[in-house]
Amino acid sequence: MGNTFGHLLRLTTFGESHGAGIGLVLDGCPARLPLTEEEIQVELDRRRPGQSALVTPRQEADRARILAGVFEGNTLGSPIHVFVANQDQRSRDYSDLKDLYRPSHADFTYEKKYGIRDHRGGGRASARETIARVAAGVVARKVLATAGGIEIVAYVRQVHAVRAAAIDVSVVHRDQVEANAVRCPDPEAAARMIAVIEEARDQRDSVGGIIEFVARGVPVGLGEPVFSKLDAELGRALLSIPATKGVEFGEGFGAVALFGSEHNDAFRKDATGAVITETNRSGGIQGGISNGQPIVGRVAFKPTATIGKSQKTVDRRGQEVEMAARGRHDPCVLPRAVPIVEAMIALTLADHLLLQRARG
Repeated sequence: MGNTFGHLLRLTTFGESHGAGIGLVLDGCPARLPLTEEEIQVELDRRRPGQSALVTPRQEADRARILAGVFEGNTLGSPIHVFVANQDQRSRDYSDLKDLYRPSHADFTYEKKYGIRDHRGGGRASARETIARVAAGVVARKVLATAGGIEIVAYVRQVHAVRAAAIDVSVVHRDQVEANAVRCPDPEAAARMIAVIEEARDQRDSVGGIIEFVARGVPVGLGEPVFSKLDAELGRALLSIPATKGVEFGEGFGAVALFGSEHNDAFRKDATGAVITETNRSGGIQGGISNGQPIVGRVAFKPTATIGKSQKTVDRRGQEVEMAARGRHDPCVLPRAVPIVEAMIALTLADHLLLQRARG
């Protein structure tokens, strides 16, 4: 029913934005991998609300509890169950929206599909569901660690019309990303991004942007031909994140302006005799299979749909009305989306690493 992701490493998430909490069951994780609640908490703190003036002021500790699948700090090989309780819902802020369809939200489509919806914060359609993805991503990184030095770094590359200078994907690291509230490793661009987000917030509006990512140290051979190509699987994973509207790898859409002679990645041998490519315009994936080069891509996020400005809509009776949303919302989702992007990449790569190992 759309709540489970993965082939061998299978993640199922549950819970609503204003329900008792958000949780996950992750099946297929190998045994004897070290895992603690504290490690999960580090990533949840990067995603949680209230961490800066740029995000929703909703105050949630988002404390992770491992309820199953771990014993004495190690995974058991059985399903891992993690739960995070909701504490600061303030559902009354959504009482006026019970009979309204918020523009660009899932209210209308969800109700027409199921005949019922949870109007409190969007229910399952809320980005609060991504807590489970981020927690599961910690486990996925543990699986990736068994293959050596696979490193995933995501960062904000663009907010509205402000675009950071080209980032060297071969060396960018988390400390640079975490150095400012917007999570952009270009300090000058970050300052301008923050100003744009603050202006949108003060105008009761919102902005979108682009998150760029790199996965370094990915071995050759991950991905399956035809329908389970690695870029297709990553695209599915990333487009399942709320507010995403586009994904590209390598040169992406920019490749349409190049000749084949300009876009092709020529092969050569390095000093060790290994086959590598001179360039990486393919973004580390060729024929749907990783080629050993860094996997590089970008994810486009739309402006946050819930804004305080008055907008036209209709109610459940079909009457045209105007509404201005109440509640606590991010003027820009990108700073909190960085760990979500990393988690979905980790889950996809870990799943395909296990698939490759299953081939023997």
